[in-house]
Amino acid sequence: MTAVGDVTCAFAPDVFDPNCPSRSVLEHLTSKWGVLVLGALQRGTRRFGELRREVGGVSEKMLAQTLQTLERDGLVHREVRPVIPPHVDYSLTPRGRQAAKLVRALYVWVERNIDDVLQAQEAHDLSKS
Repeated sequence: MTAVGDVTCAFAPDVFDPNCPSRSVLEHLTSKWGVLVLGALQRGTRRFGELRREVGGVSEKMLAQTLQTLERDGLVHREVRPVIPPHVDYSLTPRGRQAAKLVRALYVWVERNIDDVLQAQEAHDLSKS
């Protein structure tokens, strides 16, 4: 049995069990912003502003939330340097590098197959008209 706080998996971790904490971690990794932040950090350490520019379209609030969530999950390391103004660097932990490698495979697949997916969407939409 796996337990985290008040949440428990009945047996082994199972993302199909709505009560298992593995499901929320999967959601963090595969969220719109989680995938992109992991991808950006896979390229190297970034400051907040650099991440915001690299992950186009993310608001400051969503980026901050995503970074906090991934840090809490042990995937992102946040380092505050004692200078004025404060300098904060974000990088992947070893576990974060493993996860980023996996989600990278997903977005590389999407990039390679986007033309076919768009054609399928268009064909589907035309068949419904």
